[in-house]
Amino acid sequence: MALRKIVVQGDECLTKKCRVVTDFNARLHTLLDDMAETLVDSGGVGLAAPQVGVLRRVCVVMNDDDEIIELINPEIIATEGEQTGLEGCLSVPGKYGVVTRPYIVRVRAQDRNGDYFEVEDEGLTARCFCHEIEHLDGHLFVEHTDHLLSGEELEEFLRQQEEEDE
Repeated sequence: MALRKIVVQGDECLTKKCRVVTDFNARLHTLLDDMAETLVDSGGVGLAAPQVGVLRRVCVVMNDDDEIIELINPEIIATEGEQTGLEGCLSVPGKYGVVTRPYIVRVRAQDRNGDYFEVEDEGLTARCFCHEIEHLDGHLFVEHTDHLLSGEELEEFLRQQEEEDE
């Protein structure tokens, strides 16, 4: 396993539609292992292959139990509800925006061996499913927000969230 360099906004590969994975081989397994290690090292909750310069439909998402879910050729098959909250991205470092996403998301994907499965989650993990799958089509979260928060706006947003949670 190895840490991969995370590309940042402005890199061409973040704007391209990724190709479907058809070979479930050792090279794919290495990519998945490297992406998981890179994700954990970065402190993020999701990472898509184009963020490490690979134009394949692959992403990894960390759920609330700190388990990494590997999604190959993922597609969202059902959504329910709505949540609006703070969103950031490892490829847009230090920038955050308020984005509305579905509250519950069900995804159909393949595992590292090519077997199909479905996974459903809510809250942050559901938000992450949407965010990472959008990367596979060349989109960034900044397309869903009217502006990126300044440092002061970010502090205020976090303070309000804390008050609501009390």
